[in-house]
Order: sequence, then structure tokens, then C-alpha cells
Amino acid sequence: MDRMIEFPNLGIRLPSVGDHITVFGFDIAFYGIIIGIGILTGIFIAAAEAKRTGQDPEGYFDFAIYAVIFSIIGARIYYVVFSWDMYKEDLLSILNLRQGGLAIYGGVIAAIVTTFAYARIKKMSAALIFDTAGLGLVAGQAIGRWGNFFNREAFGEYTDSLFAMRLPVSAVRSSDITDLMREHMEVIDDISFIQVHPTFLYESMWCAGVLLLLLLYRRHKRFDGEVFLLYLLGYGLGRLWIEGLRTDQLLIPGTQLAVSQVLAGTLAIVSVGMIVWRRKRACTRK
Repeated sequence: MDRMIEFPNLGIRLPSVGDHITVFGFDIAFYGIIIGIGILTGIFIAAAEAKRTGQDPEGYFDFAIYAVIFSIIGARIYYVVFSWDMYKEDLLSILNLRQGGLAIYGGVIAAIVTTFAYARIKKMSAALIFDTAGLGLVAGQAIGRWGNFFNREAFGEYTDSLFAMRLPVSAVRSSDITDLMREHMEVIDDISFIQVHPTFLYESMWCAGVLLLLLLYRRHKRFDGEVFLLYLLGYGLGRLWIEGLRTDQLLIPGTQLAVSQVLAGTLAIVSVGMIVWRRKRACTRK
């Protein structure tokens, strides 16, 4: 029962959901497996888009090596910086990624910096790389969020909505449990359960929707970089909403502001401004 995950209002009950598999005595976390699948899917989508647009797909496999490494480092640094109290007494735990702790926006920021550096070295268009790789990025995010499902993390406040998810208290971090969750806690066969918003699911579905819209729009873009700006806008709007539901928000030190909400809103506004400006420039040149 303490490994059960249930969606009671959908009639879905998963009696035993583990968080790892054991191979030759070594535990491999599902979190890492899911992240790996997301990365590989994103790379192949980017390579396919490169081929469609007359670029060299092999170049994107090379680019992916650097982008993945630095994105993981960036995602971890971002998470650790804004969760410092969790790591300051045990610095070696910073290197342990098997229990989660990767912040998407940290990875995105690192990927943007890597793209500019790679484009400069290879004398390629950074804007075109952004458009091409951006499709793979959002696809990887849609898949990667399911790693949070197996880790029982990145969930939201108590809810009894259609998609409400029921989790055993023993399987989640105590710091993620709110007073409202405790008020509605249920005990089944002597095991306590909380019922929450599955925000990982919301974000996965949102990213899948953003990917579909980008795939439909890419043939109509007016300038290189527009598809990626639309990604930043679309994902930012979703993250702005979803982050507000979560109980494990990374806060700006000294405030009650969720750093990802602030960043998501800022990027969405900047993206709109950049799209309008570039489209006006494109019209003026005609």
C-alpha cells in the first residue's frame, strides 16, 4: 500500500509503483531512465527537423553532446542554489541526481548559452539552431516530467478535482505536505494518504500541446528564432500557472516569490516583445 499511486476520480489505481529497477545488484532510478528517454527523443526530433530544413542532422548530434551535459549541470546548479538549505550540511549530496533535483529553467538557460557558444564556434545561425532544437527541447520536457511521477514529487496543493492524485505520506517529503493536505488526509489500511494536484502531469500535457502548436506553426514562421520565442512564450504561460499550484516552489531568497514564476512571466513578456519587433522589421524590409 505504501507504494500505491491512485487517481480516485478517474478510477485508476496502481497498487505498486516503484522508483527504480535493480540490475546486477545496482539500483537504477526510473527518474534517470525517463530523463534519458526524454533527451534521446528530443535529439532525434531535432535531427529530423534539421533534415527537413536542409541542415546537417549530424551537426545536431554533435551539438546535443554539449547541450545535454551543460543543461544537466545548469539544471542542477539552479535547483541547488534555490534549495541551499537542503544541501549546505552535506555538500556531496549535490552530486546525487538519482533522487531528482533538476530545475527545467536552469537547463534551458544553460542550453541557450551553449547554443550561442556552439553557433559562434561552428559559424552557424544561433537563431536557426534555437528553432530546430527547441522542438526537441519541449518534447523532452513532456516526457521527462514523468520522472517526477515515479519520485512522487513536483505535485501541487490538495484537490478533489478530476485528476486528483492520491499518494502515501511515507513516500513523499514531509516539507512538501501542507496544512490543507493534512486536514484532508485519509487513512486506508493503517496507511496515511494525501490527495494532490498532479502538476507533473499538467506540465507534461501542456508541453505536448506546445509541441503540437509549434509543429503546426513552424512552416509559417517569419524569421529564424520565432519558433523558439513561441516556445518560451507558450511554456512560460503554462509554467506561470502550474508553478502556482506546487508546494515545492523554489523561492527567491528573502521573498515569497517563486523564482520559476517570475522567470516564466518575464520570458513570456520578452518573447512577445521580440516577436512583435522582429515581425515589424520583417514587414518593413519587404
